[in-house]
Parts: sequence; C-alpha cells; structure tokens
Amino acid sequence: MREIGYGDFSLGLYEKHGQKRIPLRGTFEPTFRCNLKCCHCYCPKKCDKSKELTLKEISRIFDEIAKEGCTWLVLTGGEPLLREDFLDIYTYAKKQGFLITLFTNGTLINSEIADYFKKYPPFSIEISLYGITEQTYENVTQVKGSFKQCLKGIDLVLERKLPLTLKTMLLTLNKHELWGIKNYAKKKNIPFRYDAKINPMLDKGREPCKYRITPEEIVELDRIDKDRYNEWYDLCKRLWGPPGRGLFYTCGAGLVQFQIDPYGRLNVCILSRHPQYDLRKGDFKNGWYNEFPKVFLRKPKGEYICGDCEFGILCGYCPGWSELESNGNETPIEYLCRIGHLRARMLGITNKKGGEKQNEENKEAISETTTYESKINC
Repeated sequence: MREIGYGDFSLGLYEKHGQKRIPLRGTFEPTFRCNLKCCHCYCPKKCDKSKELTLKEISRIFDEIAKEGCTWLVLTGGEPLLREDFLDIYTYAKKQGFLITLFTNGTLINSEIADYFKKYPPFSIEISLYGITEQTYENVTQVKGSFKQCLKGIDLVLERKLPLTLKTMLLTLNKHELWGIKNYAKKKNIPFRYDAKINPMLDKGREPCKYRITPEEIVELDRIDKDRYNEWYDLCKRLWGPPGRGLFYTCGAGLVQFQIDPYGRLNVCILSRHPQYDLRKGDFKNGWYNEFPKVFLRKPKGEYICGDCEFGILCGYCPGWSELESNGNETPIEYLCRIGHLRARMLGITNKKGGEKQNEENKEAISETTTYESKINC
C-alpha cells in the first residue's frame, strides 16, 4: 500500500470531496459537566447528567456518522474525561477509524488513562493551560489544586510521547502570563496557540464577557507576535474579500462539519445551536441531508451587512455568535467589528466594497495608531 503524508491526505480528501457536502469533520460533547469552574466557559450553567446520551446511543450515532464519511472527530465538553464511560466512548470511536482530537483541561489524566492513550493513541490531545503560576491559573479555573493536576496531566502525556498541543483563552486574568505560557511550551517543545475572543455562554449568559481583553490589546498582540502577524497577512492574501454567497452562513457550517451536544442534538456548528435536529428521534443521515440544508441555505431576511463585508476574514463573525451576543443572528457585533477594522489597519488594508456601515461606526477604531504594548503588560 502506498504511503502518503498527513498533509497530502488531508488536502486530497478536501479537494476530492470538499464540495460534495460530506460530513468530514464532527465535534461531539459527551457532557457539559466539568470538574473546573472556569470563568470564561461557554457551557450552560444548568446541565442534566440524566439526559446525556448513553453509550449505546453514542455508539449508534458513531456508526451513522462513520457511514456518511466522517473522518475527523473532536471529543470535547465540558470535560469529556468526567464521563465514567469515557474510555468506552473513546474506544468505540477508535474502532470506527476516526482521527480523534481530545480537548481536555488535563486535570483528570492519570497513569491508567495515559497508558491507554499510548496503546491506542488519538490523533491529537489539546490541553488548556490558563496560567504559568498557580495563582493565575486557579483565578481562572476557580478550583484549588487544579494547577498542579494540570501540569501532572501534561507530564503524563509527554512521558508517553503522545501528540500534544497546549492552548489558552486569553483573559484579563491571565494576559500578563501569555509569554510565560508560550515559553513553557517552547521549552518542552509543545505547539501552543491562544484565542483572545470570548463569546457569551450557550444559554446567552454574559458572565464570560467580563473577562474579555480589549480589541486594541488583541490586535497589538497580533502585531508584536511575528508568527501571528504573518498568519493574518497570508490569510488575507488568500481569502480577502466578501464571501459573495448571498447566504446566511458564509463558512463551512453544515457543509463539511457538524456538532453534536450531550443530549443528542445535531447542530451546524459549535456556536450556532438553533435550529437543532434530535438524533434520538431521527438518524444522522436524515438530519444531515434533509434538515441541515434548511439551515445553511437560508438567506438573510434583511440587510445582511456582515455577509457582504470584506473585513469578515479578520473579525471572526458568525451567525451563531451574533445569536448569543444580541439575540439577532444577522446583527453585527461591535466587539468583533472593532477587532476586524483594527487588524485591517495593522495590515495596511483599506475597505473597497463591503462594510461601509461598519467603517462609519468604527471610524474611531481604525483611526487609532497608538501602540498598546505598554498597556498589555506581557
């Protein structure tokens, strides 16, 4: 059998099937529950363990998504390892041949679990590290002793030479330790990334938004980090311009990716949770081919400013986020608009066609040329 590299395999699969509406990528939340209480978490505060999918139901759903072509599967939460039957869920997914990425806080990884991953390795493990000191980390997680547990989990994964990535959500509580976290990852030769954009909770609670750093701080970090700057530059070079599809969703939601929550509800993406399709009452094939087109082929009801904006590639806007932020999934989000325009300013890009209204509303933002490095205190 001819062997090819992962990059060639992935690219070839998308080039061959990416336009055929095959559900190549899935995200599954076995539970919303978690052993930590992170201040920025988007999971709903009220979660019902008794309503979670059973192992039998999960196995049936895995059979169905595998049959329709799912290749990549993310297991996330909540904290997926909190499920008593997590290894059973994981094993069944492995037997289906999915390339599994595990999102975890790392605190529940013990020798037994790490040894199991060594024997049956995932495609990737991603652990969230919210600080490089105990005080900062636990200011975020709000659980005493969690910092040492997280570091122990990281070490157990590294000792077994498993594929590991570290990541963090950048908040007002931990922004001063960003470079410390990056240096920690670099010394251990672990890939690292961070995200500084915090969205409201799935139940629309706004508590996480209190910990957002400012758009100016976000873009200043893009500017002073050479790798991130070059990534934004290359992205704009490849994809600049309004989507031009005339549709509500301008991304891959419902086209090649899907999301399933702990209660068996199928969604087009991790943020856009309405409408939903109940996999307990129907099968995945019907949800994907018959119900999803009603969602992602929807056209805007009114003037859809964000759908025609050239700066969309820079702000990260999506209808799901808008629904959480403002109860209107066609509504621009001022916070994201400001980030997009400041990034454009950073890259020396001016608007040509779309986004005139955002330009007017963000005139102050795009005219600011102050360096915010001293304010970030990194």
